[in-house]
Amino acid sequence: MNPFTALLSSRTRELPSPLPLGSTAAQLYGVGMGLGGRPVLDGVDLTVRTGEVLALVGPNGAGKSTLLAALAADLPVHSGEVRVDGRPVAAWSAAELALRRAVLPQSASLAFPFPVEDVVRMGRAPWAGTHREAEDDAAVAGAMTATEVTEFASRPFSALSGGERARVALARVLAQRAPLLLLDEPTAALDLRHQELVLRICRERAAAGDAVVVVLHDLGLAAAYADRAVVLRGGRVAAAGPPSEVFTDGLLGEVYRQPVEVFPHPRTGVPLVVPRRTL
Repeated sequence: MNPFTALLSSRTRELPSPLPLGSTAAQLYGVGMGLGGRPVLDGVDLTVRTGEVLALVGPNGAGKSTLLAALAADLPVHSGEVRVDGRPVAAWSAAELALRRAVLPQSASLAFPFPVEDVVRMGRAPWAGTHREAEDDAAVAGAMTATEVTEFASRPFSALSGGERARVALARVLAQRAPLLLLDEPTAALDLRHQELVLRICRERAAAGDAVVVVLHDLGLAAAYADRAVVLRGGRVAAAGPPSEVFTDGLLGEVYRQPVEVFPHPRTGVPLVVPRRTL
């Protein structure tokens, strides 16, 4: 048993209880944050619910990744409050928080050439010493199958392509089986097929009762897969609601400072967003 696992096993942890669909999984109240002396979030309110995919969208520097880090309690807020599973994040120990939320950062790197399967198994560390430790093998196998990384389970993580690493990192998050998934640009390094795969996984996890928050740059993916979208601009919420309501020519053109056209997909009716171009 490695030292981290031993530390988790030695502490008494309050395990999470299942929440009904539509319950509040996490909340931000008036959250303000700054980085490097620059304000990044300003009075942000947000509610994350079980059973839904919530997309965070907006231009570079709008505060999407910082907001996700606030929800994860990876960065301290300067004002306001963050609550996960009904309590302020400070009320949970690090081990208890790891049982309640799983975080996928923008990039994944490891100092040692661990095999892919070992990397995915790291996601099970929070459950060590609990009755759910018996789920480890099934959770790892299921996560690797879902993300299509089983075929290179024994390869060193360092030998993978960027897209393969991204899928392995997502598999680690899925293996953790936390009820709140916080994913920062999970499709950025992926090809078309695997972008769709990842967002289908997000929908499946929401249907199973998890709360999924995902940072996306592709507004088409956000419109197709998210139940709600939060449009950020300058560290504030410019709009929030179903993509069909908040993805408008005027709002997106103003937020992104780029004229766009929004029209319904001819078959599904999902909003399509394209830059307005002069040919």
